[in-house]
Amino acid sequence: MDVPGLDVAAHYHVASTDEVGGDFYDVFPLASGTWGFFLGDVCGKGAAAAAVTSLARYTLRAAAVYDPDPAAVLANLNTVLNHEYNGDDPRFCTVIFGLLTPDGDKGGFQVTLAAGGHPPALLMRSDGRADYLPTPGGQLIGVLPDADIATTSVRLDPGDTLFLYTDGLTEAHAAGPDGRYGDEALLRFAQELAPTTARDAVAAIQELLDTFGTGVDDDTAVLAFNVPRHTGEERT
Repeated sequence: MDVPGLDVAAHYHVASTDEVGGDFYDVFPLASGTWGFFLGDVCGKGAAAAAVTSLARYTLRAAAVYDPDPAAVLANLNTVLNHEYNGDDPRFCTVIFGLLTPDGDKGGFQVTLAAGGHPPALLMRSDGRADYLPTPGGQLIGVLPDADIATTSVRLDPGDTLFLYTDGLTEAHAAGPDGRYGDEALLRFAQELAPTTARDAVAAIQELLDTFGTGVDDDTAVLAFNVPRHTGEERT
């Protein structure tokens, strides 16, 4: 995943070698220097989930070529899944789809995100701040004929990192209030980590997942983007 002007890193943590999981991600070029990306999680495991994953990946890529608007891309996927799996065996997924657009001579990227029922992305700024990037109201993709697709936009400046993940991370068994790792613990982790790079963020999450051991009972996919700092600029 070589995106000019960006550092990109990803990791797929397999919870069980006995069952195929339904997490998926991709980064791919579109027209005029824009890049598309997505990260999602299909409900269920095994061969049926793998088939939905394959369909989702193909549909997202094809829809983005036809109309790269993130809300339109997810609406297209919603229609396909809803029509394909609307009988006795409904299938659905959570997913974030985004566009990365280089911001001219400023050295950053404009990011537009659409989410359907997926955990919010984390934004870790170059000054050490970190917070969730909410996409409220996004519904599960494939459940209803017309899903409510939530969108948001943000600019990534040099030193900023955008981090996406599936809920296998936050739902891992740990010493949380309900026995799970949880959103608040992940946010504290990100705040301690920032500022960081894409590779360092993914490496830190890999180490975190390893500490949970068998407490990770669902596959976890993570994807991170970082705008490198200018040459000679030191970290804060």
